[in-house]
Amino acid sequence: MQFSMRSALGLLAVRRACCLSRTTHNSPQTLEYKPIKKVMVANRGEIAIRVFRACTELGIRTVAVYSEQDTGQMHRQKADEAYLIGKGLPPVAAYLDIPDIIKVAKENDVDAIHPGYGFLSERSDFAQACVDAGVRFIGPSPDVVRMMGDKVEARSIAIRAGVPVVPGTDGPITCLSEAQEFSNTYGFPIIFKAAYGGGGRGMRVVKEYEELEENYQRAYSEALAAFGNGALFVEKFIERPRHIEVQILGDKYGNVIHLYERDCSIQRRHQKVVEIAPAVQLDPHLRDRLTADSVNLARQVGYENAGTVEFLVDKHGRHYFIEVNSRLQVEHTVTEQVTDVDLVHAQLRVCEGRSLPELGLKQDKIRINGFAIQCRVTTEDPARGFQPDTGRLEVFRSGEGMGIRLDSASAFQGAVISPHYDSLLVKVIASGKDLPAAAAKMNRALAEFRVRGVKTNIPFLQNVLSNDQFLYGTVDTQFIDENQELFNLKPVQNRAQKLLHYLGHVMVNGPTTPIPVKAKPSSIDPVIPPVPLGATFDVAMRFLCECPWKRLQELRALLPNVPFQMLLRGANAVGYTNYPDNAVFKFCEVAKENGMDIFRVFDSLNYLPNLMLGMEAAGTAGGVVEASISYTGDVSDPMRQKYSLEYYLKLADELVRAGTHILNVKDMAGLLKPESSRMLIGALRDRFPDMPIHVHTHDTAGAGVAAMLACAEAGADIVDVAVDSMAGMTSQPSMGAIVACTKGTNLSTGISLENVYDYSEYWEVARGLYAPFDCTATMKSGNADVYENEIPGGQYTNLHFQAHSMGLGHKFKEVKKSYTEANKLLGDLIKVTPSSKIVGDLAQFMVQNSLTRAEVEERADELSFPLSVVEFLQGHIGIPHGGFPEPFRSKVLKNMPRVEGRPGASLPAMDFQALEKQLRETHGNDITPEDVMSAAMYPKVFQEFKEFTHQFGPVDCLNTRLFLDGPKIAEEFEVELERGKTLHIKALALGDLNKAGQREVFFELNGALRSVLVKDTVAMKEMHFHPKALKDVRGQVGAPMPGKVVEVKVKQGQAVEKGQPLCVLSAMKMETVVNSPLSGTVVKIYVNADSSLEGDDLILEITE
Repeated sequence: MQFSMRSALGLLAVRRACCLSRTTHNSPQTLEYKPIKKVMVANRGEIAIRVFRACTELGIRTVAVYSEQDTGQMHRQKADEAYLIGKGLPPVAAYLDIPDIIKVAKENDVDAIHPGYGFLSERSDFAQACVDAGVRFIGPSPDVVRMMGDKVEARSIAIRAGVPVVPGTDGPITCLSEAQEFSNTYGFPIIFKAAYGGGGRGMRVVKEYEELEENYQRAYSEALAAFGNGALFVEKFIERPRHIEVQILGDKYGNVIHLYERDCSIQRRHQKVVEIAPAVQLDPHLRDRLTADSVNLARQVGYENAGTVEFLVDKHGRHYFIEVNSRLQVEHTVTEQVTDVDLVHAQLRVCEGRSLPELGLKQDKIRINGFAIQCRVTTEDPARGFQPDTGRLEVFRSGEGMGIRLDSASAFQGAVISPHYDSLLVKVIASGKDLPAAAAKMNRALAEFRVRGVKTNIPFLQNVLSNDQFLYGTVDTQFIDENQELFNLKPVQNRAQKLLHYLGHVMVNGPTTPIPVKAKPSSIDPVIPPVPLGATFDVAMRFLCECPWKRLQELRALLPNVPFQMLLRGANAVGYTNYPDNAVFKFCEVAKENGMDIFRVFDSLNYLPNLMLGMEAAGTAGGVVEASISYTGDVSDPMRQKYSLEYYLKLADELVRAGTHILNVKDMAGLLKPESSRMLIGALRDRFPDMPIHVHTHDTAGAGVAAMLACAEAGADIVDVAVDSMAGMTSQPSMGAIVACTKGTNLSTGISLENVYDYSEYWEVARGLYAPFDCTATMKSGNADVYENEIPGGQYTNLHFQAHSMGLGHKFKEVKKSYTEANKLLGDLIKVTPSSKIVGDLAQFMVQNSLTRAEVEERADELSFPLSVVEFLQGHIGIPHGGFPEPFRSKVLKNMPRVEGRPGASLPAMDFQALEKQLRETHGNDITPEDVMSAAMYPKVFQEFKEFTHQFGPVDCLNTRLFLDGPKIAEEFEVELERGKTLHIKALALGDLNKAGQREVFFELNGALRSVLVKDTVAMKEMHFHPKALKDVRGQVGAPMPGKVVEVKVKQGQAVEKGQPLCVLSAMKMETVVNSPLSGTVVKIYVNADSSLEGDDLILEITE
């Protein structure tokens, strides 16, 4: 009964429309030509500018209106006059404020108002308000706007006109139960549509009953926000249709023509993404029916001005009327390109009273010439479900050239993209003789675009334009959903702008790498161009912000014939913890594939099971195995027999028996004296006459050269040295000294001293670049007390830095003494990373708490020891020679669990496929096997490294001084990104602090002004900001996009299920439901309704 009553009302509306139509047709003599002198556009953005340009061409003065949020928008600058509207109103509401718009028009002698599209363009009350105020409305009459804008009434008119329609309600539904009733009658899927607007707003497809209520609420809310009226109607949803629309144009004299059709099937969330004119492979008979039905429908209602009749075409070629858009469409541009008709000119002239024939617009003269494509470039991120992105356009450069038209608004460097309005940045229109030709021009133009500061959909559009189905077949509205390869997006490099961000960050906040002492890098660069050098695996990522694998690959390419060696910490691989056995094997395999030759395998405790695993992994990978004996004590001292000569020989026997190719003595503290060197190396040479022997030491005590000469005389084949300018103290003995001392003897190296001097000179200058890290900043000499404290060279330097940075430089002697005592407490360990760190942690613990060795032993059961000490005593790095110290161990551990045997043996195998999948989900598809290994070894360090490169890009192209200290103001320099691509950069100025805690840093890049906003980390500590969700904390739910909170759907303390809606965000008039990532309890909510959020702002926390 309800449906039939509405049908009757629809019939009355048709009859009324026909009467209006006949009256209009029969009274042309009552009309007169009234020129328009001034036009207001009641809209914003690119459509406002499009109309202004047409007005200017016709000699008509222009007026813009703008909201408080749009003061910086270009449309207000393109008009002859501009006035504020909707003061104090929300952003969208300002453009819906009819009284204020009419008031501005009357006060400024506006003749006519163009509504653009969206906002008030299909509001009959606005059209009527214009007429009542004596201002012409550039569009259909208010009655026609009302009939066509009310999609239910338009549907009824179409039925009476004999145009096929999709089954649907005869009027707007007023409650959810009516939608349920319709779905019970026609089944699913169904679609909700806004009754008083289009553009995909308020449109939701419902595929099953369980989704009905949620989608009804969301569609109603979106329609209300976008059009000021939440009325909806319901239709049966036609699956896999083509979306074809016909452009119509009418005048005041009853003349109606069509300008053929557009294919708008490529859609996302019912919003058009790419439009084509004419439709590809459209049956000519179907084209005739579509255009004839459109013209007939327009004539039925006396349609004047521009409009669009939209249809769905199913797979059988049947067409169904959807709606009439009684306004100019976003995609009108493609019709203009293929018909050579300026639709806005026509709108203005028709409004003045001109007839279509007067304008030369007769149906038989309208011809299609070639093809045109329009792409809507939006600030949306396709990789994140097309979530709108906001921010400042740091760079904007458009694509141009033959066959390209650009309709844009505020797309310029420095423009701010807000979350308040549509995400459209620029419309790009390409024309060609056929679709592939037009697509080629479009692809080229999109490739020329450079948009930095916000994400765009350009990579997605490029994938669409390269798709064979798009180019040579037909597409329907499911094209995007069914072609997921469209989302295999080519990453945007953005290297130059990221480098500027990095340089700006250093200029504002100082180095990203922690600087031990306050010293500036030298301003002098080495004369010889530097080559990449090796670095500790995690240090490369953690401090140098470079990929260690890339360094290895570059070195191998530069030095193809030089053997490379790496250190492998046995079962600890290149880390400081235990890994599953398969992780160690896999690491060695990947290292060998990337160019590593020799694996120097050691264990910090000389724990044989750990050593054996590392040797087997290196050997299985095909590497040369160099098993290491970590040295401590003094074999020449008969009073120190824990680590006796016999101990080392027995260990060497095991390593040789296990198949090592080279035997290494690793003296990390520099404890080998000449006599102990002769004893140990002589005994090893006697025991293994054919085994290559390699010795590594440090020169902390100053006896390194003498010790290495003694080793050589005793039979060592290789000794490690450092170039003179980098030698001595905690480094290795001097290369020049060894070369000079052996010259002319049977141990001569054959190396020219002149070459050593030249090499040393280069590194002397290079060392100045690393002045902030140079041990000589705090350490002026070596010290023979290393024979007592046995601190390894690298750790000695670090402890020295730490003591001075904490203001305890005068207590370094106490630190060294505590190190000796800590070593004794732990049972006299071999001290190599990580065992040396354990001793160091305990020593610092003792100094900080003013504890003696005796006090620590006495209070061991009550003190809170460093975690590294506890884990050592549990057995996490293996079993030390002579066992664990008792009763110290038992007092510390009490009832804590202990690891028996080799720590890694009980660990489950690492799932590399699962890890790779996880990394791809987090960081994208450009994950390499090397990245997987980096994440396996150092998960947190790799995560931070990827976050750094995502923010700043690769920084290895910067020289050392720029990397550490940044440029000086007015400094000019060049950065080579790759061969043939060099950036010329000049640092210009550093701005003042803004209210967001940022400073603007200005550069000149390749002659163009660039600027970046950098957060001042010191200043921000004193300012309050909304907390961000931490990505590695599962229960922290962040905003997926900038926007406003529409509704919070849960309460603190509430239990939630995975996937349950938590809140609703609105951005750019599109609502998004934020769902729970896990099941648990809401512990804290950080937002409320109307909260404005930035991307990743913390919404709430959930505990499992």
